[in-house]
Amino acid sequence: MKRGTVIVLFLVLAAAVLLMGLYSYSALFPPKSDKEFDTVKVTRRDLGATVQATGIVKAVVGAEVKVGSRVPGKVVELPVNVGQKVTKGQVIARIEQEDLEAKVKLREAALAEAEAEKERLRKDLDRDSNLAGKDSISAQRFDTTLAQYHVAKARVDKAEAELVIAKTELSYATLTAPIDGTVASVNTIQGETVTTGLNAPTFMKIIDLSRLEVWAYVDENDIGNVRTGQEAIFTVASYPGEEFKGKVTSIYPSATIQDNVVYYITTVDVDNRDEKLRPDMTTDVLIYLDQRKGVLCVPNKALRREGGRRLVYCLDNAAIHTREVKTGWRNTSHTEILEGLTERDLVVIGEVPENMIRRGDD
Repeated sequence: MKRGTVIVLFLVLAAAVLLMGLYSYSALFPPKSDKEFDTVKVTRRDLGATVQATGIVKAVVGAEVKVGSRVPGKVVELPVNVGQKVTKGQVIARIEQEDLEAKVKLREAALAEAEAEKERLRKDLDRDSNLAGKDSISAQRFDTTLAQYHVAKARVDKAEAELVIAKTELSYATLTAPIDGTVASVNTIQGETVTTGLNAPTFMKIIDLSRLEVWAYVDENDIGNVRTGQEAIFTVASYPGEEFKGKVTSIYPSATIQDNVVYYITTVDVDNRDEKLRPDMTTDVLIYLDQRKGVLCVPNKALRREGGRRLVYCLDNAAIHTREVKTGWRNTSHTEILEGLTERDLVVIGEVPENMIRRGDD
């Protein structure tokens, strides 16, 4: 057989094998028809009107306390550290107390001296009272004794007050936790000398993590629909996919302006007994204004707008028809259909070539 003939036969055989391969591939993996579209059925579901807002986790009033010293001196004991749990009344720091204890003893001695003088003058007064009743002493002497007794009595009252002050100052040298909570920060160290001025120096900050709330910044366009008691959910970046529930507890009457946008702080209570949430975490908040049960809905991405009309594309007998609809409530994923569709109608999601759309219902 000639060489040219062999080459021709080889090329013919190769072409035949290629054609058979293409045919087999097209049979196994047929191309998607231009008339195949993503569709969903119109169904009934619970739908709630919502307001979206960003927010931040905050401690409620009284749940975050700064503990400071009211007396100057050296810190001789600091038994707690950041992150440690403390209970109300637990000792969290001590200031040197020797000079304060000496003041207490000095005031106690002054009080004892004043009481002794008062007791001596009381006896003088009793004696002079008996003598005055018998006209054995002059009225002037009796008046002098009586005045001296009242002065001694006043000195006792003064000494008692000064002793109370000294004991109170001594008590200031022992700092205790004012609430149950977690130590959030410590601003001094053992051995450091603190001074007092107009403001007491802050030793540490304690936060009760079980008493937090969310400050949701609600746009002025939505705040008119928000009421206390409405349910809300929110998420934080630290726990993706987990939703935290709460209720609207208050709406601030004054506005907050950020980037020329007017917001109103709306507080949402938080059940944080497991202490997952921390102050200053950012949140995405969804406030439920109301809820309707079993309403006819379509996904938001199935709705289209043409002029002033709301439309959907319906698939019926392999043809696509436009259907004008009247819509109601809307949330982040679905919209209520009031008129224009029935349950189990198929609506198209995604782009559709213009030449495949039949305008109207016919």
